[in-house]
Amino acid sequence: MKRGLYGAGLLAAAGALHALSFAPGPLPAWSLAWVQVFTLAVAAHAVLQAPSRRRAWVRGWGFASVSFTIGLYWLYVSMHDYGGMAAPLAAAGVVALSVFLAIFPATAGWLARSICPPRSAASPWRACRVALVWAACWTLFEWLRATVMTGFPWLNIGYGVVDSPIAGWGPVLGVHGLAFVTAFAAAAVASLRAAGSARQALAAGMAVVLVLVGGLLSLLPWSRPQGEPLAIRLVQGNVEQSQKFDLALMEAGLRRHLELAALPAEPRAPRPELIILPETVLPVFQDQLAPQVWEAWKTVAARQSATIAMGVPLRLRDPDGRTRYTNSVMGFGADTPLADLTGGSTAMRYDKQHLVPWGEFVPPGFRWFVDMLQIPLGDFDRGAAYQPPFVVGDQRIAFNICYEDLFGPELLPALYPDAQGQGGATILANVSNLGWFGNTWALRQHMQIGRLRSIETARPMVTATNTGITAAIDAHGRVVAQLATHQPGVLPVSVQGMSGLTLYARFGDKLILLIIGVVLVAAAARVRRRR
Repeated sequence: MKRGLYGAGLLAAAGALHALSFAPGPLPAWSLAWVQVFTLAVAAHAVLQAPSRRRAWVRGWGFASVSFTIGLYWLYVSMHDYGGMAAPLAAAGVVALSVFLAIFPATAGWLARSICPPRSAASPWRACRVALVWAACWTLFEWLRATVMTGFPWLNIGYGVVDSPIAGWGPVLGVHGLAFVTAFAAAAVASLRAAGSARQALAAGMAVVLVLVGGLLSLLPWSRPQGEPLAIRLVQGNVEQSQKFDLALMEAGLRRHLELAALPAEPRAPRPELIILPETVLPVFQDQLAPQVWEAWKTVAARQSATIAMGVPLRLRDPDGRTRYTNSVMGFGADTPLADLTGGSTAMRYDKQHLVPWGEFVPPGFRWFVDMLQIPLGDFDRGAAYQPPFVVGDQRIAFNICYEDLFGPELLPALYPDAQGQGGATILANVSNLGWFGNTWALRQHMQIGRLRSIETARPMVTATNTGITAAIDAHGRVVAQLATHQPGVLPVSVQGMSGLTLYARFGDKLILLIIGVVLVAAAARVRRRR
């Protein structure tokens, strides 16, 4: 009994530490990959050596439940502090989501343990086969978690290794490829039960090779410069979420963004060609804004000789009389007709396509939950899968909104030439309102996600957020400039657009799914032959 409690405590401690490995703070960036691999190795050993498949599932579920509950604690802030939900219900909501998400890694472990039951005697290649099966199963269920029921791929283990050589696999296999290599390395470490054993060291050696290959892949020129760099101003208004939709304070928040956008350029700095403001800078629909306010924005665009791109909730009326609502980014300049602004019909517009369940659309049967959260602007229509990039100067900017950058494959269509032969996006831009999550890990975790999208696509990304993190990321996933969180300000950056397609940009998740399929089919065939 004591031994079982000890093992459960160790597994829970590993899950808690695992939750810290997805973004810097409190752990330093250099340590994240090590912590990710070694804590996952504890889980792999516990699951793969379980006396039964049922125990394997329970152990994996326990580890992942702890990890998700701690790693996603910031959802409590959004539901309770800003959503007005009672504290016990908000806490229960975080736990309920976490134990549900834990089903995916638990089932992955169950499948791996079913294919590779523990054996007392093993060939030198057995540890390699077990590590491959574990990696394939874990990655398959990470992919399913990113896909089923619109997907929630937050805390994919691939984001924990962005600051390691493993990230070099990103342009080839994407985040799920990073998850595969990381899970393989964890299983290889778990197999090192006897120091100096050649049987167990073979898998560890293969893991080292995969890591080294990743380092070499990161040196390849996956993209090339396109056109002249673009001078961009990123605006961070820092409007407290509790004030954003307060009618008495809306005008002050809008004025703050207007003033930041209108600031003169710093000495010896170029005037911005593109000014990007966060998601839902306008807390009301575009046709509810007084015409003189739109004229004020056009005046800013004229004085700066710049294009302005801002997050706006749109109320659109189709020719058939239907009214649609979208969470959008509108781009406009001094010469944009006022009717296009009030009608939401500007030539440059992006409508969010991957909506947040309960926050932006209401799943059937959950209207009561949305009403309880008191979320304004919470029922939108989806945008099209392909929407043309904004053209500013020599660059083509593809926008995504809020947590859309979690879904790498959905960003890829914007990178391809359009039907008229115009080139794909050279710069990615994310606009978000992370004010819903306070000053929590969510901000830093989101930065890791954006960095990996840049690595996968070999494109720079800029992020303009309400409270943080507002930053510029280069085509190698490195943060080159960043504003302090929870402070108003502007970030002037010069961004060199890039062209060319990585292997991941060409094939998306197809390559890693092929690898997973080959591994699992071969493993299943071997099990069948043994029977």
